[in-house]
Amino acid sequence: MTNDNPALQSAVRKATIRLLPFLGLMLILNFLDRSNVGFAKTAYQADTGISDAAYAFGAGILYLGYATFEVPSNLIMQRVGARLWLSRIMITWGIVSACMVFAHTPTSYYIVRFLLGVCEAGFYPGVLLYLTYWFPAKQRARATGLFYLGVPLSLVIGAPLSGWLLTHHDVLGLTNWQWMFAVEGIAATIVGILALFFLTSRPNEAKWLTAEEKNALNAVIEAEERSKLSEVKHSVFSVLKDWRVLAFIGIYLFIQIGVGPITFYLPARLAQALGGGVNTWVGVLLGLPWLCALFATRFFTVYADKHDNHRIVCIAMLTAGTIALGTIGLTMNPWVMVIAACIAVPGLASSQPVFWSLPTRYLGGVGAASGIAFIVSLGNLGSFASPQIKAYVDAATGNGDIGFYILAGCCFLSVVLLIALGSHRRWIADAEPAAGSNRTH
Repeated sequence: MTNDNPALQSAVRKATIRLLPFLGLMLILNFLDRSNVGFAKTAYQADTGISDAAYAFGAGILYLGYATFEVPSNLIMQRVGARLWLSRIMITWGIVSACMVFAHTPTSYYIVRFLLGVCEAGFYPGVLLYLTYWFPAKQRARATGLFYLGVPLSLVIGAPLSGWLLTHHDVLGLTNWQWMFAVEGIAATIVGILALFFLTSRPNEAKWLTAEEKNALNAVIEAEERSKLSEVKHSVFSVLKDWRVLAFIGIYLFIQIGVGPITFYLPARLAQALGGGVNTWVGVLLGLPWLCALFATRFFTVYADKHDNHRIVCIAMLTAGTIALGTIGLTMNPWVMVIAACIAVPGLASSQPVFWSLPTRYLGGVGAASGIAFIVSLGNLGSFASPQIKAYVDAATGNGDIGFYILAGCCFLSVVLLIALGSHRRWIADAEPAAGSNRTH
């Protein structure tokens, strides 16, 4: 069954229209609920007295909960189905996120953030696995890119929204930061309930596909799975013995280290450069880099799919992103900071759906479920480490800029690993056994 089969193309088109906008909406709320603590930082610390070190630990502890339960969550999703499990994840994380209104002490802050990571565990790798059920390999980076548009959209929409919510005080007896957490958490729970009625776990269950479309799509997906499994067989834990999977984990970890300061520190830093607190105007300015990422995600995923050069594209994007991240630490000029962020955010965030085309083309079966989850869970430890590294460096040097340089240097190690990965051509042969494929990832 070829990828230009009309029934296959029709099935992919219907899946794109039906599933990706809703999955993108889920990701918008997911990223907003994990990053809104960065917008609330100044007001939250002023109101509760939580120190910089406690803030950094709580910001990062989410990813410890995330990492602990990521693999079990993905394996459960394989058994119970994506519709039920992705809905459960979203409903519970929305409830826990709203519970930040009660986090007035470091201990309660740590507990809520850790539980938020536990509840979110499995969402992102679960969707990545879910996309392998619906989209053939040659269209998957594009599909992943459309889903990943939820990340820049979450900040294009969410940054001004969070800034606006923080200008409201004593609504229903809540402080401004409590109001923000309550509104954004409840929104996630509502969308999670709607997902129960909207998502479809597998093509065979889709009432909106014809029998011919189901057969065409299943034939290609199953052929790709057989091809991967005939080349590389993985059990749940054997993926961790595969050097390629370890390289993927390292790449993703260093990318997350670079994204950390953008998520947790850029809002307060830009507000400081502008001489005030986080408000609607700061939120609008912070939305600009994510608007750039919105267009970059679509352009580079389509370009990488068309030219089949995902590794090279990813290297170029991450190199530009890490240089721009270091530049943010060099300046307190708000306009230079925004321009640097307009390069750093697309470079570090929009490169991720391009990167994900590499492991998803290599891993199949149980290895895909556990391998993707291990890459996300262990890689996301970078998001835990990032604020801890910055807080330590800032305290040790008394300089809030140096942490940005250190984190940018760590992030550049992702480029080093991508280059090293490309120096060994055999994994491409494993991932793409079909003759005639381009082997320049």
